Amino acid sequence: MTADHIPPAVEAILLVAEDPLPPELLAQLVGASTDEVVEVCETLAREYEVDGRGFILAKVAGGYRYQTATEQAPYVERYVLDGQSSRLSAAALETLAVVAYKQPVSRNQIASIRGVNVDGVMRTLQQRGYVDEVARDPGPGQAVLYGTTPSFLERMGLDSVSDLPPLGEFFPGSDVVEALERGLRVVPDDEVIAEAGSDAEADSDAEADTSAEAETDAEVDGS
Repeated sequence: MTADHIPPAVEAILLVAEDPLPPELLAQLVGASTDEVVEVCETLAREYEVDGRGFILAKVAGGYRYQTATEQAPYVERYVLDGQSSRLSAAALETLAVVAYKQPVSRNQIASIRGVNVDGVMRTLQQRGYVDEVARDPGPGQAVLYGTTPSFLERMGLDSVSDLPPLGEFFPGSDVVEALERGLRVVPDDEVIAEAGSDAEADSDAEADTSAEAETDAEVDGS
């Protein structure tokens, strides 16, 4: 059986912890086995959910931490100031998404995917602690390869990158793709010339008809 001091001790430690704490560390701190701590954390998480608390005990980045319940997001948003400088730009979010799904990935590869230079954005993401160097490409030049950090998992509320939603959920349907292709399709030059020729011929016919009508009107007036 779990000792009575373990649940409140785990709660107290997690309450003051700034980062998610792995169960192995919690076990050392409260004098219990890792399995006992995991069971206590899971039990506490269920209790908070059943009680409808404004916070939950979540497992993120390989550890446990307290965070606000999703249902309370509108109220939390009222507290958090809009337009904070800490918010990432759209370009930074796009770059971070590429790193998250393609890691390990080099700057050149990211730039090829996004179609723009990403040096400045990558520096920002490194300064924020969301991405970092994880390896070197074994090929020529040994380019630096980047990946996401535990801070990224923590901010996203994920336990590992495998918890990221599948990319397929973000792709449009085949009908949308076909419509986009039709809108972007380039008309061959010969078709453009043929179309222009048809328009010119139509204009010429219209001018001829107008001239004929004018001559007829003149003859009528003269008679």
